[in-house]
Amino acid sequence: MPGAPGGGVGPGPSPVDRWMLLVFSFILAAALGQMNFTGDQVLRVLAKNEKQLSVLRDLEGLKPQKVDFWRNPARPSLPVDMRVPFSELKDIKAYLESHGLAYSIMIKDIQVLLDEEREAMAKSRRLERSTSSFSYSSYHTLEEIYSWIDNFVTEYSDIVSKIRIGHSFENRSILVLKFSTGGSQRRAIWIDTGIHSREWITHATGIWTAKKIVSEYGKDSTLTNILNAMDIFMEIVTNPDGFAFTHSMNRLWRKNKSTRPGVFCIGVDLNRNWKSGFGGNGSNDNPCSETYRGPSPQSEPEVAAIVDFITAHGNIKALISIHSYSQMIMYPYGHSLEPVPNQKELYNLAKDAVQALYEVHGIEYIYGSISTTL
Repeated sequence: MPGAPGGGVGPGPSPVDRWMLLVFSFILAAALGQMNFTGDQVLRVLAKNEKQLSVLRDLEGLKPQKVDFWRNPARPSLPVDMRVPFSELKDIKAYLESHGLAYSIMIKDIQVLLDEEREAMAKSRRLERSTSSFSYSSYHTLEEIYSWIDNFVTEYSDIVSKIRIGHSFENRSILVLKFSTGGSQRRAIWIDTGIHSREWITHATGIWTAKKIVSEYGKDSTLTNILNAMDIFMEIVTNPDGFAFTHSMNRLWRKNKSTRPGVFCIGVDLNRNWKSGFGGNGSNDNPCSETYRGPSPQSEPEVAAIVDFITAHGNIKALISIHSYSQMIMYPYGHSLEPVPNQKELYNLAKDAVQALYEVHGIEYIYGSISTTL
């Protein structure tokens, strides 16, 4: 690729050297603990046209990958955000400049923020130990969340129960909370958080929402009416292996932890592993990509467990998947521009939700179908 990073724009290590550096980084991380991201930056790039978007998409196809897209190239009206490792900064910036792509530095040093986050967690943990209370305003490890789930269902056993719907690739339990006021196989709502393991705020949102449901039942008329007529299923840690890995080794890990013979890179993007639209736009067949879809639909046990549970239930009427970054409310389809049969209903629902969020928080969300919004 003419002008590609490491391929003629400025000095830099060869592709083989970079690959060896990646391998060495994983070995070093395994020996010393948490990976370090000192000097890594997040750049925001503004593409003026489709040609410049194509230049950015070329970065997605590099093997090994040299950037981690936080907001993928979609259309000229949307900015592109990407984390660039310190070792690649010089080449990537030269590549962008050589193609006339304007960029700004959103985060100057990611490790500074990660250190602040870890210190805040340690401080909260010390406070929790001294007060024997659970903080709903702090991040927690997988073990802490699963312990909270056990205590939560014990305290609110009249309305909440715990279901194990399967096991992850590394054999961790996949747990779901069931909120119900009685009956079986009632109409239900499914909510999942944390399918991308590094999106810690979604797990925290799931925990807070669970507490809100039990606290507001009988007080908030809308919630009470919903629970009197329907059940709510909530999977707070949808990707337990990846989530555990973000705490023990790599804070920015996104995929699950599945491995396959003959494949060096680890993990599948669980959100690209669904049968619907498998292999379409937004996914990647490169196992080293952050959006690697996996070898086949529902190949991952974490996805298969959800599909099996929802299929067996047979009466789930709404599915909500909570992610972080970008402030968007979106609905199907993501793999096709064709509108869903109830597109008008979903559009109006998203519009009302955006208005409600703005009235409470003063933040404007973007809304629409996935394929037209991203």
